[in-house]
Amino acid sequence: MGKPRLLLADDHRLVLEGFERLLEPEFEVVGTVEDGRALVATAPKLHPDVVLLDIAMPVLNGIDAARQLRKICPETKLIFVTMHDGDAFVKAAFQAGGSGYVLKRAALKELATAIRIVLNGGHYLPPDISVTLSELLEKTSAPSGSRIHHLTLRQRQVLQLIAEGRRNKEIATLLGISVKGVEYHKTAITKILGTNKLAELTRIAASEGLVPSGLT
Repeated sequence: MGKPRLLLADDHRLVLEGFERLLEPEFEVVGTVEDGRALVATAPKLHPDVVLLDIAMPVLNGIDAARQLRKICPETKLIFVTMHDGDAFVKAAFQAGGSGYVLKRAALKELATAIRIVLNGGHYLPPDISVTLSELLEKTSAPSGSRIHHLTLRQRQVLQLIAEGRRNKEIATLLGISVKGVEYHKTAITKILGTNKLAELTRIAASEGLVPSGLT
């Protein structure tokens, strides 16, 4: 029987290389990608047993990428490996279909263990996260109180790309919609979030992990 197959997704090449060196003695790394859209396109082709993905990734964030992967690769296990340690991020990751959550600062010690547990049908949480596994499994379908969760998937994609500083034409090309479609979604977003100021939209996107906090 071959080694379990891993697909790694992170927008930092050094992180990907470090994970590869750490994991390759026990697992087969079948691919690496650097944004969420590439992850969604690549996973169905490689059929990994486990995807390791960050939350804040360009073009398409990890939470929304996970939601799509649950539909197109339902047998693949998802483990989030991220710097975000807030309960809201953990809950969002499990709501999106995650089976594990590892903080990057503890990846050297915990990542291989998390993969083994998830491959055996379990779930993994860091020991220093305050939310419990039973709470997550009981509430994975519970709605969030955050305004951003009133946005549709397409609206969250547009918001992320706005926060990344992309213009309407580029957003339209990336999402395969018209410029008028982008403008329509932007209008809806500003109504739901209560602001049309770029700095505030970027702050909201960063607070939800759609973009790195350094963009604010």
